[in-house]
This record gives sequence, C-alpha cells and structure tokens, in this order.
Amino acid sequence: MNFIRNIFPSASALVHLRILFSVFLMPVFLFALSQVPQINLQDTILTFIIWHLLVYPASNGYNSYFDKDEGSIALIEKPPKVDKSLYYFSLFLDLLALILSLFVGWILFLAVLIYGVISKMYSHPAFRFKKYPVISFLIVFIFQGAFVYCSTYVSISGLDTLAGWNLNFTLAGLICSCLIGATYPLTQVYQHEEDSKRGDITLSIVLGIRGSFYFSAVLFLLSAILLYFYWDRLEMINYFWLFLIIASPVFILFANWFSAVYSDPSYANFKNMSRMTLLSSISMLIYFGLLNII
Repeated sequence: MNFIRNIFPSASALVHLRILFSVFLMPVFLFALSQVPQINLQDTILTFIIWHLLVYPASNGYNSYFDKDEGSIALIEKPPKVDKSLYYFSLFLDLLALILSLFVGWILFLAVLIYGVISKMYSHPAFRFKKYPVISFLIVFIFQGAFVYCSTYVSISGLDTLAGWNLNFTLAGLICSCLIGATYPLTQVYQHEEDSKRGDITLSIVLGIRGSFYFSAVLFLLSAILLYFYWDRLEMINYFWLFLIIASPVFILFANWFSAVYSDPSYANFKNMSRMTLLSSISMLIYFGLLNII
C-alpha cells in the first residue's frame, strides 16, 4: 500500500533523480551506436529510454535516498531533503526498466537486472559498497563503462548473443571504462568531509586531493592510448586526431584546475568540479555524437 501511495514522486524526488547527469553518461551509448554495423531502430530507442530515462535516474535516486546529503552533490549545489517517494519511485523506475527490457532481449534484461542489484548494493546500508574505495571504483568503472557499452551494442544491433566478440569490442569497452573512471575521483574531491562523516572511505579520500588528480590524469592518458590503438586497428586514425582536437579544452581546463588545486586545495570545490564535469561531458557528447554522423 505504501508503494502505491508513494509511487508519485515529490518535487524533491524529481530533483534527486538528476536526469541531466544521465545525459552526461550518453557518450557510452553514442559510442556503441556508432560502432554497430546495422541498428534495429525500435531496440535502439527502447535501449536509450531504459538506460538514460529509467535505470540511471533510478540509481541516482536510490543512492541519494540513502546518502541523505546535506552538502552539494553532483549537479545539485543545495540538495533538497529526501522523502519516501524518492525510494519508491526509484524502485518503480527499475521495475519499468526491467519490463521494457524484455521487449529488447534477454541480454538487456539481464544487464538491467545486474546493474540494478549492484547499484542498490552500492548504496544500501546493509552492503554499502560505496564505503569501500576499490570496490566502489570498480563498480563505476566496470558497470557504467564496459558493461553498459557491451550490453547496449548487443541490444541495438538486434543480436541475441555476444556474437562477434573481438579485440576491438573489448578495446571499446575499456575506452568507455577509462573515460568514466577518470572523472570518478574528481567528483569526490570536494566531498571528503561529508563522505567521512557517513563512514564512506571513497577512492578520492584514499588518494588525497592531489592523488585524485594524478589518478585521473593516468586514466585520461590511458583512454587516449586505447583510442589510438582502436582507430589504428580499424584504419580510421583520423577519428583519433578528431578526439584530441575536441578533447583539448578538457585537457587544458584539467591542467589549470590541477595547478590551482596543487597550490591551494580549496580550489577543489563544487563549482570547479561542476565546470570540469560539464565541459568534459559536452566534449565527449560532441565527439561520440559526431561519430554517428561522419
């Protein structure tokens, strides 16, 4: 009965779904879309809706419900208080995603189910994988990157199995994971105090503020190297140079921010993190979006 009564989200719940953050994860979908030889239009539309309008917002909402942040979080400088409708509406979105995934195929259904379970174990106090630095990083690294890329590729191509798995397929998944992983500790650098109060020992806390930037720089570099090998193997190296051109403002902003933080850690704040996240997300959306056009 509570589920039915609270299934309609409050204004606060809608804010905590962070739909815009789901848009920032679109490069993975766009990359998969650009690499599929022949797409199934209906499955493509459904797969997009499932990941970006249902699964990701549900995960964001569920995480916010148990975090109960008082300070700024990704894309929300002053988060409103959470209520029970956020919890139930997040579960409803997950259920709807599972139902819709059945119309695409068993691989997407399984992917959505696994992602949903892992994301709940990431946030729920009974498991709270979020408080373990390595485990929490690997969950984001794997499941928001390679896992989503591979399941999306299979789903929008209309394949029933992972037929055609090869080195390029693996490289593409790793590229997505490295790009996601590179931004992960940067979103935590200003939250050390609040995360520590909850008992969440994040990767950024373990690495320290400067260490978080070094870690991100290594993963950014690794993603660029993997992209080079990926496009070189496909004899389409111009796409790598295009990446460097489009990503150059991101690298410049990252270097400037790191330089400022190195001198004064107070620059590791919500405003600068949001600027970095926004620029990198827009750049990757442009790049992977262009791959579907050119």
